[in-house]
Amino acid sequence: MKYSLTEGQLNGPAESETLDGLSALPKSYIEFLKEHNGGEGFIGDNYIIFWRAEELVDFNREYEVGTYAPGIFLFASSGGGEGYGFDTDDAAMPIVRIPFIGMDRQYIDTVARDLPGLFAWLAD
Repeated sequence: MKYSLTEGQLNGPAESETLDGLSALPKSYIEFLKEHNGGEGFIGDNYIIFWRAEELVDFNREYEVGTYAPGIFLFASSGGGEGYGFDTDDAAMPIVRIPFIGMDRQYIDTVARDLPGLFAWLAD
């Protein structure tokens, strides 16, 4: 799939060595990183910041996701108070939205089953 933003820019490909450590993540996301190592802008009226592959582990640690929302692996932000991540406790690893303030699994909102679905959902 070709990914594009309504406004903004996606980065060039991630280094393959960086991707080796992320192989447990969904295939559609790994394919995205092979083309675009992060980026930011609008999809429809919604702003999103896709984090760079080499930032993922650090950002998840800094946001203390493992403490407050175990099983969620964040990969993007709304640029405001919400993060987007994969629910790794679900075998299908759907994409969820979760608030940064008051982060807790009880507040997750499943928004898409894969990355193309997230782009479609944000475009609506």
